[in-house]
Amino acid sequence: MARGFSERLIELLKTDARFIDDAGELVKAAVIDRAWKIDHDLVRLLLADADIKAKFFDEIVGHWIFNLNTFIDYISDKNFLADSYTRFRNRIGLNIDGKFLRERGEVSLVWPYKDCVLEGGQTKEEEKRKEIFFNEILAQDEIDRLFDPKALTNWKRYTVDGERKMREIRRDGRGMIRENLIIRGNNLLALHTLRKQFRGKVKLIYIDPPYNTGSDSFGYNDHFNHSSWLTFMKNRLDVTRELLQDEGIIFIHSDDQEMHYLKLVADDIFGKDNFIATVPRKTRSGKSDVPYKLSQDFDWMLMYTKGASKKDTLFQRAVSRKYYKTPDFPDDEWRLSDLTKQTTIQERPKSNFTLINPRNKQGFSVNPNRSWAITVDTVDEYLRSKKIVFPGDYDFLDLKRPAMRVFKSEEIAKKGDDFDKAYVSSNFLNQAMDELLKSMVNKKGTDEIVELFGSKVFAYPKTELLIQRIIEYTTKERDIVLDFHLGSGTTCAVAHKMGRQYIGIEQMEYMETITLERLKKVVGKKVKVEGKPLAELAYDSGGISESVNWRGGGDFIYCELMRYNQAYMDKIQAAHSSAELVGLWQDIAENSFLNWYVNPETPDDAVHDFIAIGQGANGLDKQKRLLAELLNKNQLYVNLSEIDDAEFGVSEEDKALNRAFYEDL
Repeated sequence: MARGFSERLIELLKTDARFIDDAGELVKAAVIDRAWKIDHDLVRLLLADADIKAKFFDEIVGHWIFNLNTFIDYISDKNFLADSYTRFRNRIGLNIDGKFLRERGEVSLVWPYKDCVLEGGQTKEEEKRKEIFFNEILAQDEIDRLFDPKALTNWKRYTVDGERKMREIRRDGRGMIRENLIIRGNNLLALHTLRKQFRGKVKLIYIDPPYNTGSDSFGYNDHFNHSSWLTFMKNRLDVTRELLQDEGIIFIHSDDQEMHYLKLVADDIFGKDNFIATVPRKTRSGKSDVPYKLSQDFDWMLMYTKGASKKDTLFQRAVSRKYYKTPDFPDDEWRLSDLTKQTTIQERPKSNFTLINPRNKQGFSVNPNRSWAITVDTVDEYLRSKKIVFPGDYDFLDLKRPAMRVFKSEEIAKKGDDFDKAYVSSNFLNQAMDELLKSMVNKKGTDEIVELFGSKVFAYPKTELLIQRIIEYTTKERDIVLDFHLGSGTTCAVAHKMGRQYIGIEQMEYMETITLERLKKVVGKKVKVEGKPLAELAYDSGGISESVNWRGGGDFIYCELMRYNQAYMDKIQAAHSSAELVGLWQDIAENSFLNWYVNPETPDDAVHDFIAIGQGANGLDKQKRLLAELLNKNQLYVNLSEIDDAEFGVSEEDKALNRAFYEDL
């Protein structure tokens, strides 16, 4: 009976062309998407069959109400469409409450408390902050205009001459924005705001999102509810994929608590074939202080590309090679290269021979664990063309074994302008691991912050050297680097010093006192020095500055998503008493966008009940959550389309800059 019902439902759904693919097979995702939207044509279709109507609709006072959850649960069930091999999909994915994560259609929104600092890489129990986040999960049918582009406000440009008024947004000849951008606001909504202008333009994304150790409450770093954390990550990775170039790369920092779950989510979004590697990062050194289990001394970076055809060309680094100019080759420079290969003589028997120096007849046997890079058949050709250099051929060389001579002209002919670049494998960090392990620990990043600010103003910042290695191996000058969990600003600080264009997103109060101040120090400022006629530039000379010859300069733009209900969210979280919250409730009822089910009037008995809640255990937090739930999340920020609405009070100056940013207003 169940099989017959499913077959009838499938045939009925196939009568709608929107739900079938080119082969005439049903596309479940299309059906589910329309179901979430309560599509009228879909509802009419289901009502046309009596049995299907009885299954998915409830009768209430003569009216038929679509039971959305029952329908989606049925369609999403793994046995639905499993009546033939071609229809069956052996799906591997994350299942929460009987639904695959990709089918839940939910959005995780997060509001940090204003007096707390969000710290990446935090794992120790005594350093957790349980009060940091209030989170809300929105179902698909609650999302209206949440992801529409937002109006931007409070524009500033920071240069060596200090803060300057914004007058223009620079673009290149192709119309692409060529500005370093720092944006304050909810990172999910900010990413959607950037989507049109920067779709397919970003070369590198590095994020150090909140870690999760499975606590019941939803807090930054270590207090995310498991399913909420996965939803949180999926929402943001979905849109970042749109921003990446085809050969762009994303690095996602995680600890081992959620790393394997995160990989399944990322496989689904970026494609399993686009997974590159998992790279370890040493977070601590010294003796373990964990007596009952293995000390976790590493965290991890998951690396994906968007769809590069050749992954071995994704990573490149500049190589400093020593070339020689000698009288015997007056028209070309040359360098030395290894004359052996990482293959054994058993694998390459023709490379197992004694190499004789024609000048003095000295013989050289091959290393038994390797093989010559040439064979017994080609050795005479290499000797005639003087491609082999022997010990004693040049007084300035201290050779113990023969080496290969490589001419610069050959390299330029083969590689063009990239002749001085070396392509490295997907475990590229391991090639510099000895150097990195000395400086990749969290303490090194903290030392850099202390050097800049004089104290530990931010916990667990990433070291500049780590970000430098990532940027230099994956990008070139003017490529765009994005970090939407900007924190103390390490990614953008390093990108600025290395001549990359960057976008940083952060929503916390410390954006003003830490992130912005750090980037202003990187740019530098002109200072008058006693006894000198001209002002000198004071700039951040720490971190990687010396290694990249950083001397200050450049500029960046700061702007904010224009807040509406978000402003009330901030006030709710900053309140210290029930009395403040009652006053806010009245203000919200009069002046904000409320959820559709909220009565804007505040009856006396409701106020009394609200005050009573505040007098119970964790009462203030419960009151804050209740008020936050009243607000319409689709109106957290002012939508770009409403920029001319007088109610929002957007200035003419901001309107002009928004037009310049979005171009098509």
